[in-house]
Amino acid sequence: MSAARFVTFTAAGKQRYGLVREDGVVDLSALHPEWPTLREVIEAGGLRRLSDEGAALAADFAEADIAYQIPVPAPQKIICVGVNYPDRNAEYKDGQEAPPNPSLFVRFPGSFVGHGSPLVRPRVSDQLDYEGEVVIVIGKPGRHIAEADAFDHVAAISLANEGTIRDWVRHAKFNVTQGKNFDRSGSIGPWLVPFEDEAQIADIRLTTAVNGEIRQDDRTSRMIFSFRRIIAYVSTFTTLVPGDIILTGTPTGAGARHDPPLWLKPGDVIEVEAEGIGMLRNGVVDEEPQ
Repeated sequence: MSAARFVTFTAAGKQRYGLVREDGVVDLSALHPEWPTLREVIEAGGLRRLSDEGAALAADFAEADIAYQIPVPAPQKIICVGVNYPDRNAEYKDGQEAPPNPSLFVRFPGSFVGHGSPLVRPRVSDQLDYEGEVVIVIGKPGRHIAEADAFDHVAAISLANEGTIRDWVRHAKFNVTQGKNFDRSGSIGPWLVPFEDEAQIADIRLTTAVNGEIRQDDRTSRMIFSFRRIIAYVSTFTTLVPGDIILTGTPTGAGARHDPPLWLKPGDVIEVEAEGIGMLRNGVVDEEPQ
């Protein structure tokens, strides 16, 4: 099952889900009306069944003929972890040690696009920044999940570019919500890879490149808060449900930390890549006038 790549996509004017293979994309959504989206597939524990079915079917679309969407449509929660790599904490230059608990914030689904769609630099700011991250998708509900049991609750993994409007992150006194939720400012994808065991993500290389230049480069084994710790901590205050998405933090090297800052601009291409997951690629455009 490790080779399966589940996608949500639009083709021929309709949103669908299926498998990306070397020979094209298999549309599985029409075969399962009981599962309208991949969120319901995950809730039913159906990824393995769909993987087996998709391997036996002919491709329905060429990959060039589909438009990728974020893999889990309308997740109940998108929770993001901030400052989760050692060098990232040092970037803040505030003399403080790594915090005892994860810093968290939430994002709205509309702040993300799928693989291949451009990020939108808003009219009110030119400080669009990139943040490459590994994503975990919850498959089994739980509250007060023990760290030892955390991976029993993971269905799949993916990637994100947690695009941020930097001058709006500090637009008010205490919160980052505004700068993290501009429409179409980040991306998730390109697909979901079914989660099998901890080895898939425990020590993998994560990079972010802009126009072919690697700007972020680290390994998940160096995270301040492990995947297990994040799941356990989040589940102490909210019930995690199937389809919930957790972005697990970005390494050092975001554009804001360069001197001078390296903001994203129209025409740039950002590639977030991690071993065993794939590559998430997006361009940049300016917001169109209303």
